[in-house]
Amino acid sequence: MDIECGIPILDFRKSTGVTLEEGSHGWKEMSKKVREAFESHGAFLLRCDEIPHELRKEMFTGMKSLFDLPEETKLKYTGTGNFRGYNKLPGLPHSHSFSIDDAFQSDTTKKFTNLMWSEGNPSFSEALISFSSKARELNSLILKMAVEGFGLPEKYILEVEELNSNANSRMTKYQLPEENEGFAITCVPHTDKGTITFLCEDEVPGLQVLQKSGNWADVKFPPNGFIVIVGDMLQAWSNGRFKAPMHRVVLRGNKERFVFILFSVPKKETIVKAPSELIDEEDHPSLYKSFPFQEFMDFLKIYGTKEGELKAFAGL
Repeated sequence: MDIECGIPILDFRKSTGVTLEEGSHGWKEMSKKVREAFESHGAFLLRCDEIPHELRKEMFTGMKSLFDLPEETKLKYTGTGNFRGYNKLPGLPHSHSFSIDDAFQSDTTKKFTNLMWSEGNPSFSEALISFSSKARELNSLILKMAVEGFGLPEKYILEVEELNSNANSRMTKYQLPEENEGFAITCVPHTDKGTITFLCEDEVPGLQVLQKSGNWADVKFPPNGFIVIVGDMLQAWSNGRFKAPMHRVVLRGNKERFVFILFSVPKKETIVKAPSELIDEEDHPSLYKSFPFQEFMDFLKIYGTKEGELKAFAGL
């Protein structure tokens, strides 16, 4: 029996009459909804105009062509840093991913597509640049709303922007082998390690979130919708007010599943620290020490990816 995840749907679409000009009444009201969603679920489903259906369609068409390339071609893309390039990531059985830092930059993405296709595939290159850029802008907008939702001074907008300094675009294909009989956990339970995650799936569902009851619930995306998920760094910055949700991927059947994700993360040297306004000894005592982002990532190499990494590293 399917369990409803209960994650709220927020509608940013201007075509429905929503106005999100900073400082406006609509902006303040939506900021409250963002805060409430992040406090209650650590995520919300999003409908917006910024990424039109045609761009989304072009993006996934290009992704399918990318994963159809010969294996020796795909392996040419090695990337830089941990879990970059083309690989099978730890904790992601039955999947392959391309992970590209700052794909919103034209030079970066064109270099990638020129490596994959001798003719360069300009249409997919432009789609990836545009999609990554628009997703990054939406993450930036949502982080500003988090500041507004708490009623914090504007100086903290610069602080959350530092948590949004870098962006990693990940394109993943999941497919079960026939011997799995049509069911498998293809992404193990985890929280995201960055600040905020923007995720878009094609036609095949699979994302699940862990409920407070301990049950896993399917996430049902609205038509042409997305999901925005709190990461560990935003949980630490909010002094635990926002919760990075445990989630996983389950496939039922043998259809291929394609997903685009943009992870917003701080620079290595960025200090993650909760605003003093979000700390009070009576109701919200300080939960985490301040720390450089890179030290947390170095800790994960030793500790591994499992529940409670943030508390184990930075908990007070």
